[in-house]
This record gives sequence, structure tokens and C-alpha cells, in this order.
Amino acid sequence: MSKYGVFVGTAGGTSMKVADALVKAFDIDEDDVINMEDDFDDVEEQLLAYDVLFLGSSTWGQGDLHFSWVDAVVEIENEGIDFSGKTVAYFGAGDCQKHGEHFCSALGKLHKTFSGAGAKSIGYIPKDDYTYEFSLAEIDDKLCGLAIDEHNESQKTNERIERWVTILKSELGD
Repeated sequence: MSKYGVFVGTAGGTSMKVADALVKAFDIDEDDVINMEDDFDDVEEQLLAYDVLFLGSSTWGQGDLHFSWVDAVVEIENEGIDFSGKTVAYFGAGDCQKHGEHFCSALGKLHKTFSGAGAKSIGYIPKDDYTYEFSLAEIDDKLCGLAIDEHNESQKTNERIERWVTILKSELGD
């Protein structure tokens, strides 16, 4: 049986809302939910301990990851840490109006890091239901994970989460 872990960098709590939905949907133990700012210490001991990783980050500034992800991403990229055999899904928060030119680009940055380290990425969703100028999360005409915009499209959040969880369960055979 695969071991599931949720790792989330969040400031306003939107990404944690998705994390909570994942906990319920996949019956994940609360000890396997890691707040990157408060609970994360070590890439190899924590991230590599899981078979399936749900990785969340809000997007900041010019499409940047939540600051709590920076050290882990730099370590993975600089030290060539191998995530082969790991399955990863990405989620996060953004603002399609105020920051439409970088909407949820943090997901694309996580995708680049973990895919580059050998992880298998799942949970791509159609971009049709979104309005934005540009996003690094857009890959092959889809978003590489779940993008949430509580500022402008909060009425779509629950439906987007449910749809994404259904996709994940199908892809994971759960």
C-alpha cells in the first residue's frame, strides 16, 4: 500500500483548505500533513518517506513559490536528489485578476523541480474553466495541478477540488 504525504506552503489558508480535502478523500493521517513553514526540516527524511506526494504552494510576486518551499527546492535541484518511483500531484492558490500574468505559477515551478528529479506527475486538469494571462502551471494546454482562486472565483473552489480529487483517485487507482 502506498504511503501518502501532504506538504503545503500557505499564508492565507487557501492551500490548506485543499490539503484538508485531500486528507478526507484519501484518509491521510494528520501526522502526514506537513506545513512547510512550521513542520518541514529535511528533504530526504520527510519528502522521500512517501510514495505519493501532494504538494501545495500559494504563488507570490512574480510567480514565486511560498517562501517555505525555497530551501527544499534548491536542495533538490542542487544536490540532484532522486524522486524516481514517487508520484506527485500539485495544488495551490493564486489570484487570476491581480496576478493573472503569473497565475498559480508556483505549481509549474514545483512541477519542474520534481519532474526534473524523476517524479511521475499526475492530476493535470483542463484549463478551460480558468481565466488568466499566463501561468508556468500550464503544460501541454492543461494546468499541471489544481489552481484555486479564492479572491475572484471562490464559488468554484469546492467543485474544482471535488473534480480534482476524482481525477487523482482514478489515476492512483484508489
